[in-house]
Amino acid sequence: MSDSALTTGRPVIGISAYSQQARWGSWDLPAVLLPRRYTDMVAAGGGQPVLLPPQAGVTSLLARLDGLVLSGGGDIDPARYGAEMDPHGGQPNQARDTAELNLFRAAFAIGLPVLGICRGMQVINVAMGGTLIQHLPDVVGHDGHSPLEHGYGRHDVRIAAGSRLAAIYAEASADGQPVSVPTHHHQAVAQLGAGLTATAWTDDGTIEALELDPAEHPSVLAVQWHPEAGDDLSAFRWLISAAAREPSPLAR
Repeated sequence: MSDSALTTGRPVIGISAYSQQARWGSWDLPAVLLPRRYTDMVAAGGGQPVLLPPQAGVTSLLARLDGLVLSGGGDIDPARYGAEMDPHGGQPNQARDTAELNLFRAAFAIGLPVLGICRGMQVINVAMGGTLIQHLPDVVGHDGHSPLEHGYGRHDVRIAAGSRLAAIYAEASADGQPVSVPTHHHQAVAQLGAGLTATAWTDDGTIEALELDPAEHPSVLAVQWHPEAGDDLSAFRWLISAAAREPSPLAR
């Protein structure tokens, strides 16, 4: 564990945060922010959450962390995976793209446990050389992955038997039954990045989870859905357990 974890008794989990204009009280200013459910779920799972702003040099903080969450959010610039912008794509945030891609690559290099959520899964795939579907409804023919403009829908995912994810969600997916998860995304994984394996899908074939070959890194998991928006702590407990088991980067 990191020195901070030894002080608090909890693994310290960094969460990538947003940087954008925000309003609160009488203020309307650029802010670094994150939906509170991320920090609440990390804390409920046994970790100590810390926000990581999308700024140059943020990777230097990894040496003080025990685990990393790459959070959800806007679209990654398609130029990052060699594609032209789709008309349905959102305006890229170059500072966030750079910060999160660098965070994952640095975490990968030192073996820090990582959980990618929604955009975070896409960041991991792009960092490993994969590509994205820029507007999923054009491929699957429906809006079921993001049925609400300002909220989360739900859909079922099928988890691959024998996968790490199947062990993590063993109780929820007893006897191989699908798991109902909160969803809000209009992009998805297309071509898999190097070393990544798909381990969950929706009925329309959309990839909903990725795992990295343990020979490449012992603890990388990513899900396309939003576990922080539900009540199931399984993914967060997995990350925090992995963070507690893995030696701190400070000890490497």
